[in-house]
Amino acid sequence: MDSKTSSYQKTDIMGKSPIELVIQVYDGAITAYNQASEFYNQQKLNEGWEQLEKAKKFITHLYTTLDTDKGGEIAENLGKIYSFMINQTDTVEATKDIKLIKDNIKILKNLREGWVGAKEKIEAEPDELMAVAAVPVTSTQGFSTTG
Repeated sequence: MDSKTSSYQKTDIMGKSPIELVIQVYDGAITAYNQASEFYNQQKLNEGWEQLEKAKKFITHLYTTLDTDKGGEIAENLGKIYSFMINQTDTVEATKDIKLIKDNIKILKNLREGWVGAKEKIEAEPDELMAVAAVPVTSTQGFSTTG
């Protein structure tokens, strides 16, 4: 990655709220899963595997940045979902079952929709709903949401 792109990404990340960063990581995972599915459909197995690994890094990042002290049961449940998705991804790598990729995309889109809703509520009622942001992503170092 060239330094101009890296600087832009750092500036982009620094200007976002924790929820916006979570949504950005979801977007990166969804994109990677979609690309993996396309590659597997084209029998480009190595490229598909690379995209699955990228998606797994996004999901792992979400998992490892959960704050169970602040997020409580919600964070614990998200952890279980992320763990399931990582296992599903490992199964896809072994079986090339595109249906499992689509299942992970569906899960991510549903979760993303919830985060977007939380963001909208926080913007409408910031003082009452700041607790919703209990699962911060403090860094996206090493991640790119583009190809």
